[in-house]
Amino acid sequence: MTGTVEAKLAALGITIPAASAPAANYVPFVISGNQLWISGQISMANGSFMTGKLAGEGDIEAGRAAARQCAINLIAQIKAALGDLDRVKRVVKLVGFVNSSPDFTDQPKVVNGCSDLFVEVFGDAGRHARSAVGVAQLPFNVSVEVEAVIEFA
Repeated sequence: MTGTVEAKLAALGITIPAASAPAANYVPFVISGNQLWISGQISMANGSFMTGKLAGEGDIEAGRAAARQCAINLIAQIKAALGDLDRVKRVVKLVGFVNSSPDFTDQPKVVNGCSDLFVEVFGDAGRHARSAVGVAQLPFNVSVEVEAVIEFA
């Protein structure tokens, strides 16, 4: 039986991939009490990295797409951890890292690609606290990485 969240994803034409394995010595998620802490998920789709340093106004949409893919990858980890996406009670916090040039200041607009999808999929439970940080480099030269804290029932 498909749950409410999975039905929303299907209506959006989003297929959730298998959760990716860690790239180093860490675990993809930790459950502590009723909170799920998800390690940073990078902008990777279908085995290909979404790469590049964001440097100008024209890069915002590419960055938003990369952040949206991070959201999809975070949802894959939520499903792997909880088994049922309808167990999500609240998206508590997102921290987005944007691979950007020193003069790029639109990191919040980029990370909205992730935030917007969480609200679209989880409704009010998807509204969250957030940080959007510009960084000099990210692993594999990806454009965006996002980590999350989720409260579940």
